[in-house]
Amino acid sequence: MADESRARAAASESDRIAAFAAALRLEQIPSVVREQAKRLMLDAAGIAFASTRQDYGRVACEAGKALSMGTGNSVVIGTGLRLTPRDATLVNGILVHGLDYDDTHVAGIVHVSASLLPTVLAVGAETGASGARMLAAFVAGIEVAARIGMVAKGGFHQVGFHPTSVAGVFGCTIAAGMLMGLDRATLVRAQGIALSTASGSFEFLAEGAWTKRFHPGWAAAAAITAATFAKAGFVGPSLAYEGRFGLYRSYLGPAFEERNLPLLTDGLGERWETSNVAIKPYPACHFLHASIDAALEIQRTHNLAPDDIASAEALVPAEVVTTVCEPIARKQAVTSAYEAQFSIPYAVACGLVRRRFDLGSLEPAALADAATQAVARRVSYRVDPASGFPTYYSGEVVVRTRDGRELRNRQHMNRGCADRPLSGSEVSAKFHANADPIAGADRANAVERAVLGFETIESGRDLAEVLALA
Repeated sequence: MADESRARAAASESDRIAAFAAALRLEQIPSVVREQAKRLMLDAAGIAFASTRQDYGRVACEAGKALSMGTGNSVVIGTGLRLTPRDATLVNGILVHGLDYDDTHVAGIVHVSASLLPTVLAVGAETGASGARMLAAFVAGIEVAARIGMVAKGGFHQVGFHPTSVAGVFGCTIAAGMLMGLDRATLVRAQGIALSTASGSFEFLAEGAWTKRFHPGWAAAAAITAATFAKAGFVGPSLAYEGRFGLYRSYLGPAFEERNLPLLTDGLGERWETSNVAIKPYPACHFLHASIDAALEIQRTHNLAPDDIASAEALVPAEVVTTVCEPIARKQAVTSAYEAQFSIPYAVACGLVRRRFDLGSLEPAALADAATQAVARRVSYRVDPASGFPTYYSGEVVVRTRDGRELRNRQHMNRGCADRPLSGSEVSAKFHANADPIAGADRANAVERAVLGFETIESGRDLAEVLALA
């Protein structure tokens, strides 16, 4: 039986991933990939700072303190709070993901940094890992989580699971395991243990509940647990992904297309999915962004007053309808920031009426604005027959005016994607807009220097202290 188990493990996708991670060193990662990884870290840190002023951020910090019972040395970003490592990762994940302003691996539909930055920050500080080792672990985690999402091809969303959490726990397990020094065989066990912790329900969409914010941090905390148990010798199954009750057959059921499974490890260590992670220009679900840009472009070109607009229609990928378009009556009449972040009608109306979509667009005054509400009720949707999904989160807006004009704009490539990335200066500006009001310009500058010089950091503890405010 032991020989059979070893043979199964050696032939598994888990083993191929483990072999990649156990051998990976920073110098093997192309410089352009390393630079992208640091921009992703900087972006995530800035969002975490901004979230500390939000109700969910304050509640998460209080809950974290209760869980840690006054113990722990792991930093919560943008605060003076110190918690146990797993509790700190949970809270930091909530802070990074809470505004829905964090990055997305487009093809995998996974918010990668929201779970991975908290993981490498906590485990790197606990183990005293170098910045170079932490950066390599961060990239490895992205490569794994992204590919897990790519195999599903949007299928997790269709059955109500959040791939950020479902895929993220495996990427974080790899990152944590690397920083803990796990060997190849132990990394296989760790992935098997992580399989029993993968979770994340989309039921929050029905009422704008806070639970989506919880998912990345839970994945990070579960990953640290899985890696720690594996290191201690706890045995997990070897076929975490392709087994009879592995990830895909359990979570996707008949929708699982086995022919997609090679995407999990094909090109691993040669083709870098980290380069395909998109940084968001807007604080909303990535599925809205192209439609926001299209609405803004129509407004910039035609300078419409709200009363000029008879109706508007958004063309969206079929795969995103259940998330951002339905039920349409609810999406046309949002009452909370979280509902607004997943509403095509509100997003298009903001572009046409407010001429922007920013954090201010999620404040109560903006949500209650009569002109925006009126236009949102006139926004419908249609499935885009020319969608580029999942390579691009395409969007098109068609406005019909009361004087009989039809105005349209198409954004086939969503801004921020790999083929239309935000520049380094745009990422820096976004970081400072999020971090400066909380940390102050001097501390924010120190964070930016530390993250962009990640390879030179001697110990993860040094980075943690820069990210803390006390």
